[in-house]
Amino acid sequence: MFRFLLKRLIVGIVTLWVVTVVVFGIFTIIPGDPALVYAGKDPSAEVLAGIRAKLGVDKPLPEQYATFMKGVAVGRDFPTGPKMVHCDAPCLGYSYKKDVPVLGLITRALPITATMAAGAALLWLLGGVSVGVLSALRRGTFFDRIAMTISLAGVSLPVYFTGLIGLSVFVYQLQWLPAIDTNSPFGNPFDPVQTFQSFILPWVVLAFLYAASYARLTRTSMLETMSEDYIRTARAKGLPERTVVTRHGMRAALTPIVTMFGLDLGALLGGAILTEYTFGLQGLGKQALDAINKFDYPLIMGTTLFAAFFIIVANIVVDVLYAFIDPRVRLS
Repeated sequence: MFRFLLKRLIVGIVTLWVVTVVVFGIFTIIPGDPALVYAGKDPSAEVLAGIRAKLGVDKPLPEQYATFMKGVAVGRDFPTGPKMVHCDAPCLGYSYKKDVPVLGLITRALPITATMAAGAALLWLLGGVSVGVLSALRRGTFFDRIAMTISLAGVSLPVYFTGLIGLSVFVYQLQWLPAIDTNSPFGNPFDPVQTFQSFILPWVVLAFLYAASYARLTRTSMLETMSEDYIRTARAKGLPERTVVTRHGMRAALTPIVTMFGLDLGALLGGAILTEYTFGLQGLGKQALDAINKFDYPLIMGTTLFAAFFIIVANIVVDVLYAFIDPRVRLS
């Protein structure tokens, strides 16, 4: 187990390093001259040269990458006008558009994204897996047809459609839920009751999208598992149906669910752009979208690396969980 975990950690670190190379290359080479983004309208050659020198983009690419990785790993000095800003800790770059370190912006937005992702994940995992198992056990019944029809609708309808419908009905017409204050979640003053109510609709809307996929995947996996020879052997031994389903059927059928859940949760922690934009939540996804619109390359790069980190960690955790969920999996 230790060797396997060590191997996965090494692979994860190498993968994250490759991501840094790709991200740096994309946002350094493809956009062209980054000095034009900060120089304003019709800049002179002297102004552009000064901005390039301050940003360090006049240096060779290997030296620029080394400076970039130094800021990601241990922090560095960033030129901001007449002064220098020093980051003692890893700061993932400096947002010249907002005049703050990128890591500070990410850590302020992360609690909102994490709260939205955790609540929605709990709902879609419980709801989607439960509906999928029941549909598989009651294949062809009225419940199965209705559940799969609703699941098809959930997969087909985008978040911004169901989100806007939910806002129109439950917030503005029925007024069962409060309108989301963009400065309220985790802000000052902090109202836990209102904050919880503000997240209910994003949780439900996001969970509905994912629960539909999980229900269909769980149903397919359970139908395949319940037709295996060892399931018939367990029934022939006289084991109760509940034991056959839970201990032998679900345990093997949940392997693809764990894979999907780890990747989905890791991606959501990197930012759910459509959901956050629809509900006005100032999370990582909304922040990344605003950075793209404002050509804030350091913030985009930092958010991308942060999202990649979550996905890589999720993959490692999923691989380790395989040994505990499915006894057929052997770690090497």
